Amino acid sequence: MNYNLKLSNNTTIVTVLFLSILACFFLAKQLNSTASVVLPNLLEKHVQCKTRSVSNTQSFNVHVPVKKLADELAPKLCADPVLAKQYGLVNVYWSGNLAEQIDFIAKGLADLTLSKDNVMKALMAESTYSYRAVIGYPEYTAFFISNREKPKLEKAYFLDKKIGLLDYPTSRSGHILPKQTFKLLDIDIDALDIQYVTSHKTLREKLSSGELDIIATYWNEDDEAYFSKNYITPTGSNISGSKWYLKMLNDNTELACSLQRLLNQVVQGSGSSYFDSVKRYWQCSEFPYEFLGE
Repeated sequence: MNYNLKLSNNTTIVTVLFLSILACFFLAKQLNSTASVVLPNLLEKHVQCKTRSVSNTQSFNVHVPVKKLADELAPKLCADPVLAKQYGLVNVYWSGNLAEQIDFIAKGLADLTLSKDNVMKALMAESTYSYRAVIGYPEYTAFFISNREKPKLEKAYFLDKKIGLLDYPTSRSGHILPKQTFKLLDIDIDALDIQYVTSHKTLREKLSSGELDIIATYWNEDDEAYFSKNYITPTGSNISGSKWYLKMLNDNTELACSLQRLLNQVVQGSGSSYFDSVKRYWQCSEFPYEFLGE
């Protein structure tokens, strides 16, 4: 049986309502609490480093979905000269759980966070804590990719396949959409041979080596050197890319521009053509620096 797997208006409405309810819950919880705000116990997983301002006790807190990104980002932030003038410590927390991410943003605990714009809007993060976009990833299409045949959106097709997904639940292409597909096909997730990995790069490596039969990810032109474009099947299109958001309770434009340069270097260093069209939201060529809007 074939299924139309395009996200429906009903699915979009349910997602927005769910995020709005969570936003109201966390905001109400925050307003009614008299206790000082503390970092969630569940987010004790973090990478910490010191800047050159050893006497500065101010901490710059970052939230990202995976440990690999936390490990890569922390030393770069600590070495940033603008950030070092304002902070003595950098904490980069990682968690792929949406509820934990919402808790982190709704309480204003993250000075810098990687998130989706629908999450930030549902939490009213821009008006509550003055979060502003710094850099954003482009829209994309999600796919199942195989290296020997075009994946079929049929229940029986997946039952004997080794499938690769990402291990953080907020990834649309690598986790959410493939699981939605399995649900639409009436497949019990526990009946599938699924291997969870930490990055899209690892998914591609395991598919290329034969460890996996199918992976759930996005497609970019670099992939054509290793896989056939005829052997991909879409699971969702026009998916909005994530954005980096900086909490700007002050008009800290120098830090915004410094982070825009730093984050651009991080994404360009990935070597993927997907990041060639990264959007920058700040005018940083001459002072005064300005937010260009989204």
